[in-house]
Amino acid sequence: MELDDSIKTVKGIGDKTAAGFSRLGIYTVRDLLYTFPRYYLTYDDPGRVSDAAPGARCSVKARIISRPSEKRGRKFLVTTFTCTDGTSELRIIFFNSPYIKSIFHIGDTYVFVGRIKMSGQIYTMEMPEYYSAAKYNSMKDIMQPVYPLTAGIRNNLIKKTIGQVSFLLDDMEDYLPDEVRQKYGLQPLGRALQNIHFPRESKEMKGAVERLSFDEFFRFLYEIRRARERREVPPNEHPLKEGSDPDIFIRSLPFNLTKGQSDALDDIKSDMSGESPMNRLVQGDVGSGKTAVAAAAIYSAVKSGYQAALMAPTEVLAEQHYNDFVKMFEPFGMSVRLLTGSLPGAEKKRLYEEICQGACDIIIGTHALIQDKVSYSDLGLVICDEQHRFGVSQREKLREKGNCPHILIMSATPIPRTLALIIYADMDISVISEMPEGRKRIKNVVIGPDKRRSAYSFISGEIEKGHQAYIICPMIEDSDDMPLENVIDYSLSLSEYFPKNVRIRYLHGKLSEEEKSNILKAFINREIDILVSTTVIEVGINNPNATVMMIENSERFGLAQLHQLRGRVGRGKYQSYAIFVDSKQSKESRERLSVIENSNDGFFIAGEDLRLRGPGEFFGVRQSGDLPFDIADIYSQSDMLKAAQEAVLLYGDKVKLPGRDIKTM
Repeated sequence: MELDDSIKTVKGIGDKTAAGFSRLGIYTVRDLLYTFPRYYLTYDDPGRVSDAAPGARCSVKARIISRPSEKRGRKFLVTTFTCTDGTSELRIIFFNSPYIKSIFHIGDTYVFVGRIKMSGQIYTMEMPEYYSAAKYNSMKDIMQPVYPLTAGIRNNLIKKTIGQVSFLLDDMEDYLPDEVRQKYGLQPLGRALQNIHFPRESKEMKGAVERLSFDEFFRFLYEIRRARERREVPPNEHPLKEGSDPDIFIRSLPFNLTKGQSDALDDIKSDMSGESPMNRLVQGDVGSGKTAVAAAAIYSAVKSGYQAALMAPTEVLAEQHYNDFVKMFEPFGMSVRLLTGSLPGAEKKRLYEEICQGACDIIIGTHALIQDKVSYSDLGLVICDEQHRFGVSQREKLREKGNCPHILIMSATPIPRTLALIIYADMDISVISEMPEGRKRIKNVVIGPDKRRSAYSFISGEIEKGHQAYIICPMIEDSDDMPLENVIDYSLSLSEYFPKNVRIRYLHGKLSEEEKSNILKAFINREIDILVSTTVIEVGINNPNATVMMIENSERFGLAQLHQLRGRVGRGKYQSYAIFVDSKQSKESRERLSVIENSNDGFFIAGEDLRLRGPGEFFGVRQSGDLPFDIADIYSQSDMLKAAQEAVLLYGDKVKLPGRDIKTM
């Protein structure tokens, strides 16, 4: 067996299972070994029944107070008994488990691990794991990897399949020379992959994360260096012309630009008037007004006789930009068009002709902007909104649609400047640090699970005022006892707490683009009161009527991502609120979450996270999941990022990278 052999060469993997693996991006044995755990399942100290979130995995130490009773139905034998943790009672339910009756007795104490649900006013737990107190205590050191899953592929199958091919790691060739590994204290590649999948202790796992993160950083920075060396600097084919200054356009806006916006616009005008095309990143906090700066740049480009294109990551965001830009630009006689994948064929064909003939000035769209059928008349400015959603190849394809157009990238990811200079080494950077005048500060609070019902009451009050709310969960659905909230179970459980007239929907990334778009449109049109979602809403929705953002398992997210999510509210004239549920309530989680509770400054928050998070700490939802890495995190592993930058400079010419595809921004 070789690393690049098909996954079907592994014993027991047939066509159907291979198709399931393919949905996870696993086609070869190498792909399998580079599928990293999302999380390690551990066993925490038991908590109280009443503190458990609905549907959340938890452990409870409880004494049995009733004899097990059996009831036989058509399909199931149901065995139930009641226990208490001293404050609340819990009904334990087993299905088709006749042996249970002889195991549990009144007065016995066990630790039960499972998901607590409400049945009327009764707490229940179905088919739990159960351990004696001594046994449970011994399990606290066990680290069980939990992998990304899909229909038909369970966690145990992935673990078993990786175990079958792990012998290949013993003689795995390492592309890094010994001197590089020794200089930076890195594990050999084969050992790192062994330790990421089968860690015997936390120290081994963290060492594996450091090595594999170093690899991702090294590859990424190496490719940026190569691209920069290959790229010839062409002359500026689209210089700004007389009469293109955007002052008139800026005066038409219903607000004044901040100093940061004005400075960024000055940088852009200087670039577009320079000897070579602009290649600039505008980095600004959520709500800092990057779109207004981009619009002013578009005005100057169109006034100079060129077309401008703005590429957004979702159809919903593209439509929002389109509607805003129509109001901004049509008073100046500039035509705006929307090009998305869902347009009817005839309408697309007509729009292609307009774009090619130069009959439209500004084209807003999604990936449809770079389809082969799209040909521009004279594309002078390309803008990528939320740039991390696009790869370098997509940006380059849009660049190639014109004759070396100016490139402007916008990002709301608050990366400290020291790291941004590394990640965006091939770009000039402008930073907008101030917020527009009159924007109300979001009020923040961190709560424990015991205050969840109070939070629901507060949300009900906001809904009664005619406002809307988001509730964010890390997971899509129940997944091999992964101890995180999931949107499907959670949205169903909310019916226990809210009146029937409260409209609740859920949203996650596995829905089709059409389904996601329809749900987001319904939310924007106020047809949904509470949107329960994964982080898919982090980018691509602007609903000024939403005033509450509640984030479950907040301790599992990086602070920068929490800040991004919080930025979905506070976008209108109403006072808005962010509620962060700290399910762990450890000293470390309280310290970290106090940062976001007391600050709305994304750059300050990102800097504090660098200070508070140590290298290799990657449990839970990754902080920089919007950057192109599978396991690396620029915040918690900034030291590895800097080491990789140094290594590329010192050893880049000596290293032959293996043939895995590199993701680049």
